[in-house]
Amino acid sequence: MRYQLFLFLILISLTKLAFAQGDKSILLPLAGNAYASGGAEKTVTENGIENWKDNKTSYKAYVRLAKTGTLTLKIKEASKIVGDNLISFGINKRVKILKLAQGDDYTKALGEWEITDTGYVAIEIKGLSASSGQFPNITSLQLGGTAINDKTSYVKNNEGNFFYWGRRGPSVHLNYEIPKDVEAEWFYNEITVPTGEDVVGSDYMANGFAEGYFGIQVNSATERRILFSVWSPFTTDDPKSIPESDKIKLLKKGTDVYTGEFGNEGSGGQSYLKYNWKAGNTYKFLLHAKPGTPSLKPEKADGTVDVVYTQDSTTTYTAYFFAPELNQWKLIASFKRPKTQTYIKRPHSFLENFIPEMGDKKRKVLFGNQWICDSKGNWTELDKASFTIDNTGRVNYRKDYAGGLDGKNFFLQNCGFFNNFTPAKSVFTKPKTNNKPIIDFRKLN
Repeated sequence: MRYQLFLFLILISLTKLAFAQGDKSILLPLAGNAYASGGAEKTVTENGIENWKDNKTSYKAYVRLAKTGTLTLKIKEASKIVGDNLISFGINKRVKILKLAQGDDYTKALGEWEITDTGYVAIEIKGLSASSGQFPNITSLQLGGTAINDKTSYVKNNEGNFFYWGRRGPSVHLNYEIPKDVEAEWFYNEITVPTGEDVVGSDYMANGFAEGYFGIQVNSATERRILFSVWSPFTTDDPKSIPESDKIKLLKKGTDVYTGEFGNEGSGGQSYLKYNWKAGNTYKFLLHAKPGTPSLKPEKADGTVDVVYTQDSTTTYTAYFFAPELNQWKLIASFKRPKTQTYIKRPHSFLENFIPEMGDKKRKVLFGNQWICDSKGNWTELDKASFTIDNTGRVNYRKDYAGGLDGKNFFLQNCGFFNNFTPAKSVFTKPKTNNKPIIDFRKLN
């Protein structure tokens, strides 16, 4: 009798577990996970899909599934239904059409899809007709079924402004390993953006360092830039609040280079040159960091002296750009940073998207032939890099990020909801090129 009771209790437990697994569901907020395409409207707001009138505008909402199984779908939150509406929902080319009339319950289930592979799933939403001239606003979808579990990846909420950061997509970095006790005065790197990977909204940064960054951007369909920025030691997102003693000082700039201040992601001095760089071409970047002279305390009895880095200590950062179209090194700008006494620290490269509406577009960049040079002219090739991601990836909201080796180059890739991702903190070593840069520093402006 006890044995039968024991078996019965096990059966009940297994039944509850199976029910719980099958009944797992999540709330997918469209504000952080959906993108509009087609038509003239860009109607994904902090409230989801709003003011949707054009039936040429469609939407895709993305979720990454860690297991196969069934996937159910229904509208969880929407505005009051007005008139007669036809809306289609498609997953993996299987489409189900929802009829919504005034007074209908919009939360009814849309159906069930069979998910046969793990990875990203796109939920495509199309408006077929709306008698009122406007489709219902849709805030979120409820996803359920056996394909949903605790490892499902999506932007869960707007805490920390993650609807914005999540739609921008994960930023990715390569952190170059430099020998200990080397004072890196110069940092050299090369960038190649493969053809077709020059997506609007992309930052391809070749020479990142502890106090700033230097690289190229795609700012619009008609504008591209060479960008060089140095952060102020004063922590703020508002450049107007920086005290005069903490401001970045411009020392010189190249021809046609714009200089000013930037904010929102730290603040400091900014410079850029509008330049129509080409995908497929390789561009060279050279960064110089020169610390000012520190103060010295009086000589000690043992004949040594102490170096004192005062509040007046400074470091000057100067950026040079070499394009095959120009065939010469071109000065971008030279900035002096206060309260700083250093050579180049934390040399790195990164890739990011700065336009949230473009976070569903994949982009890739190659970095090749990295070198540092000390104050005595000794060059050292950098052949090892660790791969890291920003907070969007670390909290598991987005997993479309990758980095590593591509032939003789390092590479970075992000956004676009591709499936294979590179684990953070992966370390890569590429074959050395022994192709030391030939640069006459005396001829640099």
